Amino acid sequence: MSVCVLSPGALTTVQDGGRNGYGYLGFNASGVMDERAYRIANALVGNFTDEAVLEMAMLGGRFEFTAPCLFAVTGADMGATLSGEEIRMYQTIFADEGDVLAFSAAKTGFYTYIAFAGGIDVEPVLGSRSTNLKCGIGGFQGRKLQKGDVLALREPALPPERLPRVRVPAESYAGDTAEVRVVLGPQDDYFTKAGLQTFLSAPYRVTANTDRMGCKLDGAKIEYKDGVDIISDGIVFGSIQVPPAGTPMVMLADRQTTGGYAKIATVVSADLPKLVQCRPGDTVYFRAVSAHQAEKLYKKEQRALDRLLLRYGKDLVR
Repeated sequence: MSVCVLSPGALTTVQDGGRNGYGYLGFNASGVMDERAYRIANALVGNFTDEAVLEMAMLGGRFEFTAPCLFAVTGADMGATLSGEEIRMYQTIFADEGDVLAFSAAKTGFYTYIAFAGGIDVEPVLGSRSTNLKCGIGGFQGRKLQKGDVLALREPALPPERLPRVRVPAESYAGDTAEVRVVLGPQDDYFTKAGLQTFLSAPYRVTANTDRMGCKLDGAKIEYKDGVDIISDGIVFGSIQVPPAGTPMVMLADRQTTGGYAKIATVVSADLPKLVQCRPGDTVYFRAVSAHQAEKLYKKEQRALDRLLLRYGKDLVR
């Protein structure tokens, strides 16, 4: 089984849960931007939740099936059609040989995911099938997809006839304003009291320079004390750096492994999907919570997601 790329869209890559554990060697984790949408997509087609999927950014592509296949689409709404007919997101869908799955520009949200029953058959690199564009490794030949590429699919964990055609509630990315919760630190002491107040009260606009590496924001300048340069230390998904210009940048999946600017806060894991699905021009507000609250929010999010998957008969949650 395989899928032929008729049109790749703006930026379509093979991604999974990420290349974790190699940051000390300088390899960033890469992986999907929206883990929630990713896990749901895999569960809908009976995959284990760490199988490789396609991630499309802002503008989708067109793909032809060479054999019957089950698939699911989650994340941003890119107006998916199958051989010209509109299809629902967040449900299991059957495609026949020769069917064409097509997408347009995102109506809401930014990143869309396509999971195929069995997953995408590319060789793991350092334990992951994710594409690292900067290093040119993983995924499909270490790069974004191009017209004419053929993606082999793995054998499904369950036969197609044993997979129920189910649908789960779709995520909503409507609206142009997002409140994102953060834990202050680890270098919040580099900023003045007024600077911290600015960070936690001012609106910040998502700029067109936002990409998989970082969400670049524009808005009120954050006042710092004696500079924001630090001895480089580790960066995680959601770290918020403040460069000398004074506007924050949230580091995302393709971030560098270390950085030399002070990190004023870190986005809580439960709010990362909300943040990465923001579009250029959207407004972001930050609200501080404690580390204990962030941990409770993470556990609550994971329990809710597991219950959602189990409710629809999936026993493949992690």
